[in-house]
Amino acid sequence: MAELTHLPNGVTVAIDPMDGAQSASIGLYAAVGSRSEADGKGGLAHLVEHMVFKGARGRDARGIAEAIEDVGGSLNAWTARDQTVFHARTLSPDVGLALELIADLVRAPTLDEAELEREKLVILSELGECLDAPDDLIHDHLFEAAFGSQPVARPILGREDSIRALTRADCSAWLADQYRPDRLIIAAAGKVDPGHILLLAEALFGDLDRVAPPSIEPARFTGGVRADCRRSEQTHLAFAYPGLASSDPATPALALFAQAVGGGMSSRLFQELREDRGLAYSIYAWTQGFAETGMFGVNLSTDKARAAEAMALARATVARAADDLTEAELKRARAQVEAGLLMALETPQGRADSMARSIEIFGYIMTLEDMLAELRGVDVAAARGAGQAMLSGPTALASIGGKLALAA
Repeated sequence: MAELTHLPNGVTVAIDPMDGAQSASIGLYAAVGSRSEADGKGGLAHLVEHMVFKGARGRDARGIAEAIEDVGGSLNAWTARDQTVFHARTLSPDVGLALELIADLVRAPTLDEAELEREKLVILSELGECLDAPDDLIHDHLFEAAFGSQPVARPILGREDSIRALTRADCSAWLADQYRPDRLIIAAAGKVDPGHILLLAEALFGDLDRVAPPSIEPARFTGGVRADCRRSEQTHLAFAYPGLASSDPATPALALFAQAVGGGMSSRLFQELREDRGLAYSIYAWTQGFAETGMFGVNLSTDKARAAEAMALARATVARAADDLTEAELKRARAQVEAGLLMALETPQGRADSMARSIEIFGYIMTLEDMLAELRGVDVAAARGAGQAMLSGPTALASIGGKLALAA
Protein backbone atom coordinates (compact mmCIF):
# COMPACT_ATOMS: atom_id res chain seq x y z
CA MET A 1 0.00 0.00 0.00
CA ALA A 2 1.29 3.43 -0.94
CA GLU A 3 2.59 5.60 1.89
CA LEU A 4 2.69 9.41 1.99
CA THR A 5 5.04 11.34 4.28
CA HIS A 6 6.01 15.00 4.58
CA LEU A 7 9.50 15.86 5.77
CA PRO A 8 9.64 18.65 8.38
CA ASN A 9 10.73 21.15 5.72
CA GLY A 10 7.80 20.36 3.39
CA VAL A 11 9.33 17.91 0.91
CA THR A 12 6.78 15.19 0.14
CA VAL A 13 7.77 11.52 -0.04
CA ALA A 14 5.50 8.90 -1.66
CA ILE A 15 6.42 5.21 -1.56
CA ASP A 16 4.62 2.26 -3.15
CA PRO A 17 6.26 -1.16 -2.60
CA MET A 18 5.23 -3.70 -5.27
CA ASP A 19 5.11 -7.41 -4.50
CA GLY A 20 7.15 -9.47 -6.93
CA ALA A 21 9.10 -6.53 -8.36
CA GLN A 22 12.88 -6.77 -8.69
CA SER A 23 13.48 -3.21 -9.86
CA ALA A 24 12.65 0.22 -8.51
CA SER A 25 11.73 3.58 -9.96
CA ILE A 26 12.49 6.75 -8.05
CA GLY A 27 12.10 10.33 -9.10
CA LEU A 28 12.06 13.94 -8.02
CA TYR A 29 8.93 15.66 -9.27
CA ALA A 30 9.11 19.45 -9.12
CA ALA A 31 5.81 21.29 -9.61
CA VAL A 32 7.36 23.98 -11.76
CA GLY A 33 7.92 24.26 -15.50
CA SER A 34 8.09 26.64 -18.42
CA ARG A 35 4.99 28.61 -17.39
CA SER A 36 6.97 30.00 -14.42
CA GLU A 37 9.65 31.60 -16.60
CA ALA A 38 10.00 35.38 -16.58
CA ASP A 39 9.56 37.44 -19.73
CA GLY A 40 12.60 37.04 -21.95
CA LYS A 41 13.68 33.82 -20.22
CA GLY A 42 11.82 31.36 -22.44
CA GLY A 43 13.39 27.90 -22.44
CA LEU A 44 15.12 28.36 -19.08
CA ALA A 45 13.37 25.46 -17.31
CA HIS A 46 14.31 23.11 -20.15
CA LEU A 47 17.88 24.44 -20.38
CA VAL A 48 18.41 23.85 -16.65
CA GLU A 49 17.08 20.30 -17.00
CA HIS A 50 19.76 19.72 -19.66
CA MET A 51 22.58 21.55 -17.91
CA VAL A 52 22.49 19.65 -14.62
CA PHE A 53 23.42 16.47 -16.50
CA LYS A 54 26.63 18.12 -17.75
CA GLY A 55 28.22 17.88 -14.31
CA ALA A 56 27.30 17.72 -10.63
CA ARG A 57 29.17 17.27 -7.35
CA GLY A 58 32.50 16.32 -8.88
CA ARG A 59 31.15 14.13 -11.68
CA ASP A 60 31.20 15.29 -15.29
CA ALA A 61 28.58 14.21 -17.82
CA ARG A 62 30.40 10.94 -18.49
CA GLY A 63 30.79 10.29 -14.78
CA ILE A 64 27.07 10.74 -14.18
CA ALA A 65 26.20 8.40 -17.04
CA GLU A 66 28.70 5.78 -15.97
CA ALA A 67 27.65 5.90 -12.31
CA ILE A 68 24.08 4.86 -13.12
CA GLU A 69 24.90 2.56 -16.04
CA ASP A 70 27.61 0.72 -14.08
CA VAL A 71 24.75 -0.80 -12.07
CA GLY A 72 22.51 -1.37 -15.10
CA GLY A 73 20.23 1.56 -14.35
CA SER A 74 18.97 4.55 -16.29
CA LEU A 75 18.61 8.24 -15.44
CA ASN A 76 16.56 10.75 -17.39
CA ALA A 77 14.42 13.87 -17.12
CA TRP A 78 11.69 15.87 -18.81
CA THR A 79 10.27 19.38 -18.67
CA ALA A 80 6.62 20.33 -19.11
CA ARG A 81 4.68 23.56 -18.70
CA ASP A 82 3.89 22.84 -15.05
CA GLN A 83 6.32 20.10 -14.04
CA THR A 84 9.98 19.08 -14.24
CA VAL A 85 10.92 15.48 -13.45
CA PHE A 86 14.21 13.72 -12.80
CA HIS A 87 13.76 9.96 -12.57
CA ALA A 88 15.82 6.80 -12.39
CA ARG A 89 15.18 3.09 -12.83
CA THR A 90 17.46 0.63 -11.07
CA LEU A 91 17.59 -2.73 -9.40
CA SER A 92 16.54 -2.57 -5.77
CA PRO A 93 20.03 -2.47 -4.15
CA ASP A 94 20.96 0.63 -6.17
CA VAL A 95 17.99 2.88 -5.40
CA GLY A 96 20.13 4.87 -2.95
CA LEU A 97 22.66 5.66 -5.67
CA ALA A 98 19.83 6.73 -7.96
CA LEU A 99 18.38 9.23 -5.50
CA GLU A 100 21.86 10.47 -4.61
CA LEU A 101 22.52 11.24 -8.28
CA ILE A 102 19.18 13.02 -8.64
CA ALA A 103 19.93 15.10 -5.54
CA ASP A 104 23.33 16.02 -6.95
CA LEU A 105 21.76 17.15 -10.21
CA VAL A 106 19.39 19.66 -8.64
CA ARG A 107 21.41 20.64 -5.57
CA ALA A 108 25.04 20.69 -6.71
CA PRO A 109 25.23 21.14 -10.50
CA THR A 110 28.49 22.46 -11.92
CA LEU A 111 26.85 24.75 -14.50
CA ASP A 112 30.12 25.22 -16.34
CA GLU A 113 30.12 28.25 -18.68
CA ALA A 114 31.69 26.41 -21.62
CA GLU A 115 29.29 23.52 -21.22
CA LEU A 116 26.42 26.00 -21.12
CA GLU A 117 27.32 27.47 -24.48
CA ARG A 118 27.67 24.00 -26.00
CA GLU A 119 24.34 22.87 -24.55
CA LYS A 120 22.61 25.91 -25.95
CA LEU A 121 23.70 24.73 -29.41
CA VAL A 122 22.25 21.29 -28.66
CA ILE A 123 18.94 22.83 -27.63
CA LEU A 124 18.91 25.11 -30.67
CA SER A 125 19.31 21.97 -32.77
CA GLU A 126 16.41 20.38 -30.87
CA LEU A 127 14.38 23.53 -31.49
CA GLY A 128 15.21 23.32 -35.18
CA GLU A 129 13.94 19.75 -35.31
CA CYS A 130 10.69 20.87 -33.69
CA LEU A 131 10.28 23.73 -36.16
CA ASP A 132 10.76 21.24 -39.00
CA ALA A 133 8.14 18.85 -37.58
CA PRO A 134 4.65 20.32 -38.10
CA ASP A 135 2.94 17.60 -36.08
CA ASP A 136 5.00 18.75 -33.05
CA LEU A 137 4.94 22.47 -33.77
CA ILE A 138 1.17 22.60 -34.12
CA HIS A 139 0.84 22.00 -30.36
CA ASP A 140 2.85 25.14 -29.58
CA HIS A 141 0.80 27.13 -32.09
CA LEU A 142 -2.42 25.89 -30.48
CA PHE A 143 -1.28 26.96 -27.00
CA GLU A 144 -0.44 30.40 -28.38
CA ALA A 145 -3.89 30.61 -29.97
CA ALA A 146 -5.57 29.47 -26.76
CA PHE A 147 -3.67 31.57 -24.21
CA GLY A 148 -2.21 34.48 -26.17
CA SER A 149 0.68 36.20 -24.42
CA GLN A 150 0.22 34.43 -21.07
CA PRO A 151 3.23 32.50 -19.72
CA VAL A 152 1.52 29.12 -20.18
CA ALA A 153 1.37 29.79 -23.93
CA ARG A 154 5.15 29.91 -24.34
CA PRO A 155 6.85 26.95 -26.03
CA ILE A 156 8.69 24.72 -23.57
CA LEU A 157 11.86 24.79 -25.66
CA GLY A 158 11.87 28.58 -25.80
CA ARG A 159 12.88 30.60 -28.85
CA GLU A 160 16.26 31.14 -30.44
CA ASP A 161 16.77 34.66 -29.09
CA SER A 162 15.76 33.79 -25.54
CA ILE A 163 17.89 30.63 -25.48
CA ARG A 164 20.99 32.47 -26.68
CA ALA A 165 20.53 35.15 -24.01
CA LEU A 166 20.30 32.77 -21.03
CA THR A 167 23.24 32.80 -18.61
CA ARG A 168 24.78 30.66 -15.90
CA ALA A 169 23.33 33.09 -13.34
CA ASP A 170 19.86 32.51 -14.79
CA CYS A 171 20.26 28.74 -14.38
CA SER A 172 21.57 29.03 -10.83
CA ALA A 173 18.78 31.42 -9.81
CA TRP A 174 16.13 29.16 -11.33
CA LEU A 175 17.19 26.23 -9.18
CA ALA A 176 17.51 28.35 -6.05
CA ASP A 177 14.21 30.18 -6.48
CA GLN A 178 11.94 27.52 -7.96
CA TYR A 179 13.04 24.21 -6.42
CA ARG A 180 11.56 24.89 -3.00
CA PRO A 181 10.57 22.07 -0.61
CA ASP A 182 6.82 22.71 -0.91
CA ARG A 183 7.08 22.03 -4.65
CA LEU A 184 9.16 18.84 -4.42
CA ILE A 185 7.85 15.28 -4.39
CA ILE A 186 10.08 12.23 -4.12
CA ALA A 187 8.17 9.22 -5.46
CA ALA A 188 9.48 5.65 -5.32
CA ALA A 189 7.83 2.42 -6.40
CA GLY A 190 8.79 -1.18 -7.02
CA LYS A 191 11.11 -3.21 -4.82
CA VAL A 192 11.69 -0.51 -2.23
CA ASP A 193 11.91 -0.42 1.56
CA PRO A 194 9.87 2.55 2.87
CA GLY A 195 12.13 3.09 5.86
CA HIS A 196 15.21 3.20 3.65
CA ILE A 197 13.62 5.64 1.20
CA LEU A 198 12.60 7.99 4.02
CA LEU A 199 16.11 7.97 5.45
CA LEU A 200 17.55 8.74 2.01
CA ALA A 201 15.05 11.55 1.42
CA GLU A 202 15.80 13.13 4.78
CA ALA A 203 19.56 12.87 4.28
CA LEU A 204 19.55 14.28 0.76
CA PHE A 205 16.73 16.87 0.90
CA GLY A 206 15.87 17.39 4.57
CA ASP A 207 18.19 20.36 5.00
CA LEU A 208 16.52 22.51 2.34
CA ASP A 209 15.19 25.72 3.84
CA ARG A 210 11.42 25.98 3.78
CA VAL A 211 10.99 29.21 1.83
CA ALA A 212 7.85 29.96 -0.14
CA PRO A 213 8.38 29.61 -3.91
CA PRO A 214 7.43 32.39 -6.34
CA SER A 215 3.77 32.45 -7.26
CA ILE A 216 2.62 31.13 -10.63
CA GLU A 217 0.48 33.45 -12.77
CA PRO A 218 -3.00 31.96 -13.22
CA ALA A 219 -3.93 31.12 -16.80
CA ARG A 220 -7.16 31.86 -18.64
CA PHE A 221 -8.24 30.29 -21.92
CA THR A 222 -9.02 33.27 -24.18
CA GLY A 223 -9.11 31.66 -27.62
CA GLY A 224 -7.71 32.98 -30.86
CA VAL A 225 -6.02 32.08 -34.13
CA ARG A 226 -2.44 31.13 -35.01
CA ALA A 227 -1.89 30.59 -38.74
CA ASP A 228 1.53 29.48 -39.99
CA CYS A 229 1.48 29.78 -43.77
CA ARG A 230 4.79 28.07 -44.52
CA ARG A 231 5.00 25.68 -47.46
CA SER A 232 4.33 22.06 -46.54
CA GLU A 233 3.10 18.90 -48.20
CA GLN A 234 0.03 18.74 -46.00
CA THR A 235 -1.99 21.14 -43.90
CA HIS A 236 -1.73 20.47 -40.18
CA LEU A 237 -4.71 21.66 -38.17
CA ALA A 238 -5.69 21.89 -34.53
CA PHE A 239 -8.55 23.39 -32.61
CA ALA A 240 -9.28 23.58 -28.92
CA TYR A 241 -11.92 24.60 -26.41
CA PRO A 242 -11.57 25.43 -22.71
CA GLY A 243 -11.00 22.26 -20.73
CA LEU A 244 -11.07 21.72 -16.99
CA ALA A 245 -8.66 22.19 -14.13
CA SER A 246 -6.99 18.92 -13.17
CA SER A 247 -8.86 18.78 -9.87
CA ASP A 248 -12.30 19.58 -11.30
CA PRO A 249 -14.81 16.83 -10.41
CA ALA A 250 -15.97 16.77 -14.05
CA THR A 251 -12.49 15.99 -15.40
CA PRO A 252 -13.14 12.21 -15.69
CA ALA A 253 -16.29 12.93 -17.71
CA LEU A 254 -14.40 15.17 -20.15
CA ALA A 255 -11.59 12.62 -20.42
CA LEU A 256 -14.06 9.90 -21.39
CA PHE A 257 -15.78 12.26 -23.83
CA ALA A 258 -12.40 12.94 -25.49
CA GLN A 259 -11.61 9.23 -25.65
CA ALA A 260 -14.95 8.43 -27.27
CA VAL A 261 -14.69 11.28 -29.77
CA GLY A 262 -11.07 10.90 -30.80
CA GLY A 263 -9.12 8.46 -28.66
CA GLY A 264 -8.79 5.41 -30.89
CA MET A 265 -9.51 3.80 -34.24
CA SER A 266 -13.13 3.20 -33.23
CA SER A 267 -13.66 6.85 -32.26
CA ARG A 268 -16.03 9.11 -34.15
CA LEU A 269 -13.33 11.39 -35.55
CA PHE A 270 -11.22 8.50 -36.82
CA GLN A 271 -14.16 6.68 -38.35
CA GLU A 272 -15.83 9.69 -39.96
CA LEU A 273 -12.81 11.60 -41.25
CA ARG A 274 -10.37 8.79 -42.04
CA GLU A 275 -12.34 5.61 -42.63
CA ASP A 276 -15.56 7.00 -44.14
CA ARG A 277 -14.22 9.99 -46.11
CA GLY A 278 -10.45 9.59 -46.37
CA LEU A 279 -9.97 13.18 -45.22
CA ALA A 280 -7.12 12.64 -42.77
CA TYR A 281 -4.39 10.14 -42.09
CA SER A 282 -3.87 11.25 -38.49
CA ILE A 283 -6.63 12.60 -36.26
CA TYR A 284 -7.10 12.45 -32.50
CA ALA A 285 -8.59 14.28 -29.52
CA TRP A 286 -6.93 14.94 -26.18
CA THR A 287 -7.30 16.82 -22.91
CA GLN A 288 -4.76 18.52 -20.66
CA GLY A 289 -5.44 20.01 -17.25
CA PHE A 290 -3.56 22.59 -15.21
CA ALA A 291 -4.18 23.87 -11.70
CA GLU A 292 -6.75 26.46 -12.78
CA THR A 293 -7.80 25.65 -16.35
CA GLY A 294 -7.37 23.12 -19.14
CA MET A 295 -7.75 22.35 -22.83
CA PHE A 296 -9.73 19.97 -24.99
CA GLY A 297 -7.96 19.69 -28.33
CA VAL A 298 -8.21 17.96 -31.69
CA ASN A 299 -5.26 17.54 -34.08
CA LEU A 300 -5.36 16.37 -37.69
CA SER A 301 -3.35 16.52 -40.88
CA THR A 302 -4.95 16.54 -44.29
CA ASP A 303 -4.51 17.40 -47.96
CA LYS A 304 -4.49 21.15 -48.58
CA ALA A 305 -7.33 20.95 -51.07
CA ARG A 306 -9.61 19.35 -48.49
CA ALA A 307 -8.43 21.17 -45.38
CA ALA A 308 -11.49 23.39 -44.99
CA GLU A 309 -13.78 20.38 -45.38
CA ALA A 310 -11.79 18.38 -42.85
CA MET A 311 -11.78 21.16 -40.26
CA ALA A 312 -15.51 21.80 -40.63
CA LEU A 313 -16.37 18.11 -40.32
CA ALA A 314 -14.09 17.58 -37.33
CA ARG A 315 -15.66 20.45 -35.42
CA ALA A 316 -19.17 19.32 -36.36
CA THR A 317 -18.38 15.77 -35.24
CA VAL A 318 -17.31 16.96 -31.80
CA ALA A 319 -20.40 19.14 -31.50
CA ARG A 320 -22.73 16.29 -32.46
CA ALA A 321 -21.11 13.97 -29.93
CA ALA A 322 -21.90 16.47 -27.18
CA ASP A 323 -25.59 16.00 -28.07
CA ASP A 324 -25.84 12.32 -28.91
CA LEU A 325 -22.90 10.36 -27.48
CA THR A 326 -24.17 6.81 -26.99
CA GLU A 327 -23.93 4.40 -24.11
CA ALA A 328 -21.95 1.99 -26.31
CA GLU A 329 -19.40 4.70 -27.15
CA LEU A 330 -19.01 5.64 -23.50
CA LYS A 331 -18.61 2.02 -22.45
CA ARG A 332 -15.91 1.48 -25.08
CA ALA A 333 -14.09 4.67 -24.06
CA ARG A 334 -14.19 3.66 -20.40
CA ALA A 335 -12.75 0.23 -21.23
CA GLN A 336 -9.87 1.85 -23.12
CA VAL A 337 -9.08 4.35 -20.36
CA GLU A 338 -9.30 1.73 -17.63
CA ALA A 339 -7.05 -0.65 -19.56
CA GLY A 340 -4.48 2.08 -20.14
CA LEU A 341 -4.54 2.98 -16.46
CA LEU A 342 -4.12 -0.60 -15.28
CA MET A 343 -1.31 -1.27 -17.76
CA ALA A 344 0.56 1.85 -16.68
CA LEU A 345 0.27 0.96 -13.01
CA GLU A 346 1.85 -2.44 -13.61
CA THR A 347 5.25 -0.72 -13.85
CA PRO A 348 7.22 1.01 -11.08
CA GLN A 349 7.65 4.07 -13.30
CA GLY A 350 3.92 4.26 -13.92
CA ARG A 351 3.15 4.05 -10.22
CA ALA A 352 5.71 6.69 -9.28
CA ASP A 353 4.38 9.05 -11.95
CA SER A 354 0.78 8.45 -10.89
CA MET A 355 1.50 9.08 -7.22
CA ALA A 356 3.36 12.30 -7.90
CA ARG A 357 0.69 13.68 -10.22
CA SER A 358 -2.06 12.79 -7.77
CA ILE A 359 -0.25 14.62 -4.97
CA GLU A 360 0.31 17.67 -7.17
CA ILE A 361 -3.39 17.82 -8.07
CA PHE A 362 -5.17 16.67 -4.91
CA GLY A 363 -2.58 16.70 -2.16
CA TYR A 364 -2.93 12.96 -1.54
CA ILE A 365 -2.37 9.64 -3.32
CA MET A 366 -5.53 8.58 -5.10
CA THR A 367 -5.97 4.81 -4.95
CA LEU A 368 -6.63 2.68 -7.99
CA GLU A 369 -10.05 1.88 -6.57
CA ASP A 370 -10.88 5.59 -6.35
CA MET A 371 -9.67 6.23 -9.89
CA LEU A 372 -11.76 3.40 -11.26
CA ALA A 373 -14.77 4.51 -9.23
CA GLU A 374 -14.53 8.00 -10.76
CA LEU A 375 -14.44 6.59 -14.28
CA ARG A 376 -17.28 4.17 -13.60
CA GLY A 377 -19.37 6.93 -12.09
CA VAL A 378 -19.53 8.85 -15.38
CA ASP A 379 -22.79 8.28 -17.24
CA VAL A 380 -23.78 9.41 -20.73
CA ALA A 381 -25.44 12.57 -19.44
CA ALA A 382 -22.25 13.59 -17.59
CA ALA A 383 -20.03 12.92 -20.62
CA ARG A 384 -22.33 14.89 -22.91
CA GLY A 385 -22.56 17.66 -20.35
CA ALA A 386 -18.78 17.95 -20.17
CA GLY A 387 -18.68 18.25 -23.96
CA GLN A 388 -21.44 20.85 -24.05
CA ALA A 389 -19.80 22.94 -21.36
CA MET A 390 -16.49 23.24 -23.15
CA LEU A 391 -18.19 23.96 -26.50
CA SER A 392 -19.88 26.98 -24.93
CA GLY A 393 -16.52 28.69 -24.42
CA PRO A 394 -14.12 30.41 -26.82
CA THR A 395 -12.29 28.51 -29.57
CA ALA A 396 -8.60 28.34 -30.43
CA LEU A 397 -7.54 27.53 -34.00
CA ALA A 398 -4.09 26.75 -35.34
CA SER A 399 -2.82 25.72 -38.75
CA ILE A 400 0.45 25.03 -40.55
CA GLY A 401 0.65 25.04 -44.33
CA GLY A 402 -2.39 27.13 -45.19
CA LYS A 403 -4.61 30.08 -44.32
CA LEU A 404 -7.43 27.86 -43.13
CA ALA A 405 -7.48 29.10 -39.55
CA LEU A 406 -8.04 32.69 -40.66
CA ALA A 407 -11.20 31.68 -42.46
CA ALA A 408 -12.46 29.11 -39.95
